[in-house]
Amino acid sequence: MATQVHWQLSGDYFENCNCRVVCPCLVSPAAPLTSTPTEGVCDVALVFHVEQGRYGEVPLDGLNVALVAHTPGPMAEGNWTVAAYVDQRANDQQMEALGTIFSGGAGGPMAAFAPLIGKNLGAKKVPITYQVKGKTRAVEIPGIMHMSVQALPSLRGDEEMWVNAGHPVNPDKLALAVGAQGSTFADHGMRWDNSGKNGHYASINWSNR
Repeated sequence: MATQVHWQLSGDYFENCNCRVVCPCLVSPAAPLTSTPTEGVCDVALVFHVEQGRYGEVPLDGLNVALVAHTPGPMAEGNWTVAAYVDQRANDQQMEALGTIFSGGAGGPMAAFAPLIGKNLGAKKVPITYQVKGKTRAVEIPGIMHMSVQALPSLRGDEEMWVNAGHPVNPDKLALAVGAQGSTFADHGMRWDNSGKNGHYASINWSNR
């Protein structure tokens, strides 16, 4: 039996989908992810910045990953179409490690999504710029993705609205956000504009132990 590779990573993440704020997936009354997206389908990007990370002996510090998914109905029904984008600075070992982690093949949070994928469009190595500025998160993949989310203001003024929603990326603390103007994606024959639509962000702290 092969020895399981120990891995861990920490950093930051955000997502921007095409649902009206707030995404019904977070409040599905019957079971998680069973509510119908507000637009009937889901077009979502999840973007990650690894501040510190290691897959076995392979360092992952400073690298970025973006995942995009289209679902034809409620997310829990599966048949997702998924594509991945990996930081072009990653070497072959890092590319393989990030692919294993973010596909769910190494366990951890992303393994919850793996059974829902019907069509995998593969991964591309691209330049990815990830920015954190206060209550804003942004990503730039030239010619493919320009997305940014801003925290929704709470009734307490400038404070973020944090929820304990059980989201696999961070089950305990997720900030509610909204897509900034110009939050777009275009690749693989898909074209989205999620400006003014639902968003979240959170820190990440994952491992397979």
